[in-house]
Amino acid sequence: MGKYSLFNLIRHGLSYHRDWSKTWRNPEPQPSYDVVLIGGGGHGLATAYYLAKEQGITNIAVLEKGWIGGGNTGRNTEIVRSNYLWDEAARIYEFSLNLWNDLSQQLNFNLMYSAKGVLSLGHTLQDMRDISRRVNANRLNGIDSELLNADQVKKMVPSINVSLDSRYPVLGASLQRRGGTARHDAVVWGFARAADALGVDVIQDCKVTGIKVQKGKVTGVDTTKGFIKSAKVGVITAGNSSVMAKMAGFRLPIESHPLQAWVSEPIKPVLDTVVMSNTVHAYISQTARGELLAGAGIDPYTGYAQRGSFSVVEGAVAAILGLFPIFSRVRLNRQWAGTVDTSPDACPIVGLTPIQGLYFNCGWGTGGYKATPGSGWVFAHTIANDKPHRLNQPFSLERFTTGHLIDEHGAAGVAH
Repeated sequence: MGKYSLFNLIRHGLSYHRDWSKTWRNPEPQPSYDVVLIGGGGHGLATAYYLAKEQGITNIAVLEKGWIGGGNTGRNTEIVRSNYLWDEAARIYEFSLNLWNDLSQQLNFNLMYSAKGVLSLGHTLQDMRDISRRVNANRLNGIDSELLNADQVKKMVPSINVSLDSRYPVLGASLQRRGGTARHDAVVWGFARAADALGVDVIQDCKVTGIKVQKGKVTGVDTTKGFIKSAKVGVITAGNSSVMAKMAGFRLPIESHPLQAWVSEPIKPVLDTVVMSNTVHAYISQTARGELLAGAGIDPYTGYAQRGSFSVVEGAVAAILGLFPIFSRVRLNRQWAGTVDTSPDACPIVGLTPIQGLYFNCGWGTGGYKATPGSGWVFAHTIANDKPHRLNQPFSLERFTTGHLIDEHGAAGVAH
């Protein structure tokens, strides 16, 4: 390290951040914008970034009722993968996964993306038939996917219990080697900084209280910081999408559920891949800090509270300990929950609405985080061109009246 670099390191270290440049601005809202985006999570910030970078629209406001990334983006378990069954879902997640590959370079921000692989376990003969079907479907779509037997799973994850006498015997698994994890807060910071640098106003502590509509067209939004005029409004508020739609005068086929996760004390490296099980609704990985990061399926009741029931945690922990008995004495540090939007077919709604100039991006259920860059890219295209991209065209709101559903509920079970 040169003398100048060492001097700067010491100077910044002793300045208590007073002399540090801001990562992004904290502006007050302007009276009007070309586009207003409601929701300052990963999807909202990604949409703003791609609107500015790919579509050339920079007069944008991102409105966040709290702090950016304070919703589901900051409350997830960081899993990234694309091995979905149905063609429509597989294509949009694969598009997103390809964006993840060099997103750190694109944003000039280390997202800690790690292609450590994702294992999806099978515990019954029917599980293995379903897994085999999904592996073959993935390969037909050009998506990497492998079918492993129990011995191959054990070789890849030595700490797992594959005994046939266990409660959930491991008969095999699917493996997507390109899947893995990415640091959730870094994703928010990276997109926020990049969008801000392109001229986007990221406005925090600005709650939307109403969506103004005149003669079937959106005209702007009421907020706690006053009215903001815009002829184009994009809504990306996971967990509260049905509430936002009600403000505009229509209904969405959406239910909101708590989704829980928890993290352990740090331990030495023992698990270098993501292990998930649709049958037991549990999954686990190990972070760069050594924590065991785990989660479950959604709580069965609907609600907007960012907390969940103990019974779901208890069931998932019991299942994980059956797979990994060596974790039985590891202490849990904390537990939390996000609020996810779920649609009837476990696939998102990304596109136009009955209101001209109003666009919704919601219904990702438990799979939203992995789609962050791809979702932002196609939603930006949709808003800029007032029509969906071919990747998100199947995910229109109209599919619930035409019957053209994309049933990932039956295909994926747990869509983490």
